[in-house]
Amino acid sequence: MSRGAEEIDLGQLLGTLWRGKLWIAIAMAVALLLGGYYAFVSAVPTYTSSATVALESRQDQVVDIESVVTGLGGDQSTINTEVEVLRSRGLLEQVVERLDLTNDPEFNAALRERSMFSLGALLSVLRSGSDEEVAERRALDSVIDVLSDKVAISNIRNSYVFRITVTTEAPRKSALIANTVAEAYIRDQISVKFEKTAQATEWLSDQVSTLRLDLENAETELKSFSSSTDLISPEGLFALNRQLKDLRDRKSNLTEAIAAQKAAVVNLETVEGLSPEEKAQRANDPSLARLAEDIQNGVEGAAESFETQYAVLLTRAQQEVLRLEAQFEAVDTSIAELTERIETQSSELVRLQQLEREAQANGLIYEAFLSRLKETTVQQGIQQADSRILSQAVVPLSPSAPKKSMILALSLILGAMVGGAAVLIREMSQNTYRVAEALERNTGLTVIGQIPTIPSRNRANVLQYLTDKPNSAAAEAVRNLRTSLLLANIDMPPRVIMSTSSIPGEGKTTQSISLAQNLSGLGKKVLLVEGDIRRRVFSEYFDIHDKPGFLSVLAGEASLQSAVTFNEQLQADILLGETSKVNAADLFSSDTFAQFLGTLRDAYDYVIIDTPPVLAVPDARVIGQHVDAILYTVKWDSTTHRQVNDGLKSLANVNLKVTGLVLSQIDQRGMKRYGYGDSYGAYQAYYNS
Repeated sequence: MSRGAEEIDLGQLLGTLWRGKLWIAIAMAVALLLGGYYAFVSAVPTYTSSATVALESRQDQVVDIESVVTGLGGDQSTINTEVEVLRSRGLLEQVVERLDLTNDPEFNAALRERSMFSLGALLSVLRSGSDEEVAERRALDSVIDVLSDKVAISNIRNSYVFRITVTTEAPRKSALIANTVAEAYIRDQISVKFEKTAQATEWLSDQVSTLRLDLENAETELKSFSSSTDLISPEGLFALNRQLKDLRDRKSNLTEAIAAQKAAVVNLETVEGLSPEEKAQRANDPSLARLAEDIQNGVEGAAESFETQYAVLLTRAQQEVLRLEAQFEAVDTSIAELTERIETQSSELVRLQQLEREAQANGLIYEAFLSRLKETTVQQGIQQADSRILSQAVVPLSPSAPKKSMILALSLILGAMVGGAAVLIREMSQNTYRVAEALERNTGLTVIGQIPTIPSRNRANVLQYLTDKPNSAAAEAVRNLRTSLLLANIDMPPRVIMSTSSIPGEGKTTQSISLAQNLSGLGKKVLLVEGDIRRRVFSEYFDIHDKPGFLSVLAGEASLQSAVTFNEQLQADILLGETSKVNAADLFSSDTFAQFLGTLRDAYDYVIIDTPPVLAVPDARVIGQHVDAILYTVKWDSTTHRQVNDGLKSLANVNLKVTGLVLSQIDQRGMKRYGYGDSYGAYQAYYNS
């Protein structure tokens, strides 16, 4: 994460993985061994065999009779349904019973050898006391479950073909089970159709018997009704309706005729005061007209004849009215009688037609069911399955699993993933410093020295090692530190140098001694001061006894010349520390100490002060106010980020700027172990050459 908390530096990520390539390789090797053991030793070989079944979307008809159970369609729902039928427990149970798989240890776990104290043995003991029938059913269900896991059904894309795939521990068994499942599926289709047809035949037989009785009852009722009624035919009823219409027309004409005749009678009766000519004209009778002329001409007896004739005409008119009225009553009576007759025969005709329709309908239904019964009876012997076996399963020649090459390849990939994850997790969880780049990136300061671990069993041999091996990696690292320190400020090279760290044990004292030896090698006059008066460790490096320390010099109890000790290996003067009852921080804050450092500047070319850790006591922050350069030591893969940051922050709070950081006690083997060997291996090879 170099460009932000949410950004991933791929280069750094790949670099981390590359540095951890050894661990990744080890993880891959372990995974490969485990995978190889599983593939070649532990895994039980399994064999896979497949049979294919084709769904017949169109059925050939042996006879042109509609089936009771129709053929299957070819839509996706039908295909999915048939897949589930092939997977059904009922079908698999038939396979189990046919092949007696309950006695096969591969399918029946109860037949396998197991420990007496295993959980399965305990469950078997507990179940042994249960009902035997229930136990057998439970065992059968368990075998069906195992078989279901070993059988896979799939539909070949864009086809009506189903693939039945079986995987077991025996090649012949796999082929046998696949073929048996296919055959059971075909038999199940025929069985279902035969069963449905038998059920349909039985039902149709019952219905035909019932319909025969219904038909006979309907025909009997029709005959009985026909014999008990005087109903003519529908054509006769139509003639009666026509006759009724004629009578109603005649009645209407008679009504008009009666009205007209009555008007004529009234016309003849209302002739009082009229002359013979007017009466003859109203009667519209030619004989009366001649008699009227005779009366006008004075013919004798014409008037009596006229009246007699007129009376005859009036009587005739009145009799005609009576005759017409008699005819009207006769016609009206005939209409009433005919209407009643028509109504009676109409209701009887309706009843007759209803009975005829019922008898006809019962006859049609009876004939249809009888015909269907005969068709279904014929179909019982010609049932065909809706599918056929397209190809039989063959015995596999080689196991389908384990796929050894795939297992080995996946093992390598898994090992690489696990190893890479472990490297990344280790890198992410790292809270110490292993490389200078990380130290510089997190602190913002320059690392001017990287000191490897000096291979000495005790501190007293450190100087001896550097003296005996001036070209060693440690000696060259100290020279690099010296060069970087002196070039840090070319205009004003530092003369008083303070060495400190965050916590004890980070190698700052060894670094101070090594730097003093290296500076003295330049022909300079160097003084090494033990500034840690609380935890004095110079006695572990140098055999110096009965010498006053710099506190005695500060107090005026001893001169500087008498207090310092020249060391032959170091080729520099050493000024030890002393215990004091006065607080060290107060002592270093005094003007006396500042004047003392001024004296040292005048007497020596370089003064190196080894101070206490900054997080332990405030001494370093006080001494640092009087020095020219501050070296801050960080122990490799030991000091945490927080300790370094807190130590640097404590110096920054008193306006002290660290000149440079020193990564100390670098373990070459540890660098290789963490994957940084390529960076430091070249230096090591150069130093050893």
